[in-house]
Amino acid sequence: MKDWIETTNNYLMQQEKICRKNDSIDLRLYEEYGVNRGLRDEKGKGVLTGLTKISKIVSSKNINGKKLSCEGELWYRGYKVEELISSLGEDELGFEKIAYLLLMGEMPSAQEEQEFKDFIGKCRSLPTNFTRDVIMKAPSEDIMNSMTRSILTLASYDKNAKDIRVSNSLRQCIQLISEFPLLAVYGYNAYNHYEKNQSMFIHNPDPKLSTAENLLMMLRPDQKYTPVEAKVLDTALILHMEHGGGNNSTFTTRVVTSSGSDTYSTIAAAMSSLKGPKHGGANIKVMEMMENIRENVKDYSDQEEIMVYLSKILNKEAFDQTGLIYGMGHAVYSLSDPREKVLKSYVEQLANEKGREEDLMLYENVEKIAPQLIVQKRHIFKGVSPNVDFYSGFVYDMLGIPQELYTAIFAVARIVGWSAHRIEELICTDKIIRPAYMSVMEEK
Repeated sequence: MKDWIETTNNYLMQQEKICRKNDSIDLRLYEEYGVNRGLRDEKGKGVLTGLTKISKIVSSKNINGKKLSCEGELWYRGYKVEELISSLGEDELGFEKIAYLLLMGEMPSAQEEQEFKDFIGKCRSLPTNFTRDVIMKAPSEDIMNSMTRSILTLASYDKNAKDIRVSNSLRQCIQLISEFPLLAVYGYNAYNHYEKNQSMFIHNPDPKLSTAENLLMMLRPDQKYTPVEAKVLDTALILHMEHGGGNNSTFTTRVVTSSGSDTYSTIAAAMSSLKGPKHGGANIKVMEMMENIRENVKDYSDQEEIMVYLSKILNKEAFDQTGLIYGMGHAVYSLSDPREKVLKSYVEQLANEKGREEDLMLYENVEKIAPQLIVQKRHIFKGVSPNVDFYSGFVYDMLGIPQELYTAIFAVARIVGWSAHRIEELICTDKIIRPAYMSVMEEK
């Protein structure tokens, strides 16, 4: 068996060399033919592929005829996200309210908000024996894969799974929004028990609790959480809920929707996109990087020592040798990521409550030093600032959420945005999204 595995690996390595030889494309051809790699130009501007009323990202403004970078803005249905969050009461949890706004396109009245919360509460359950027969039968460290398998299996329990009328799709989307916390937490609990040999516990959701409260309650053995913890997690969920139609997983949602596919397949495709470390998995890379920095920097207050080690990371001499400082920079934002600015204010509050001030000092110093180093060492056309992933993993860590769930928590929030874009795509167009690729194949 060992010899066969070694023979197979050697064979595949040889085949990889052949693929690399025949599939490599000269990067100069992209410039020659005016093709934007990743649908972004060298300044980070995206190629327009559609129209949307759901959200808006602002990173620059025209002033006196000149395009100038500005502080980042994120708008949900005509409202700045930070203003939506600040409009909530000090102890008010707003995930469901903002979810209604994104899905329906208007702010709910008090009655509409309560009816929506009640509907989500009633939908927050799984089919009989689903947890045992589906989630626990194949536990996996990859919770995103576990959730995706569960999403596709849920289609088997839906008699109208293939019905893509707007009303039915909306029903399916709201049900999935309600069920996602269960798929995430139960998927982790199964892995934690069967693969890590820890105690098994399954807490039923409480229909009267919010999404954030249910997540914390179901995840913890004692089911307890503080109001501050629930508020911070609720805020993080709102900030991750939506981010324009151009992000990878949302664009995937619209592409698959445009083909006429069903809701379950569409959301499963979005999940597969989100799990990538360049997208939803980025906060895990930040946490791994910060742990590596802790191991190699003695004094968290010594900015010079931190700068020296960050330089090693940029020079591919440390951490994962990719030359990347994770959590820094964004495809659109330059001066600032508005989500990061909002989240950081809660980070400080939570760090003080949890006694993590020293860790916060390290984060703040990296946040200060890294952008300057990146601009110095890289050919940058726009500014560099920390993105929301820089602090989100730290928040989850302080909340006691295991790293295996970080991307899954992102999905619990982002399914709202995916759902809104699916509904908009169904309503607005009957055209399949089919981009063009220019062939540079050599004829034989």
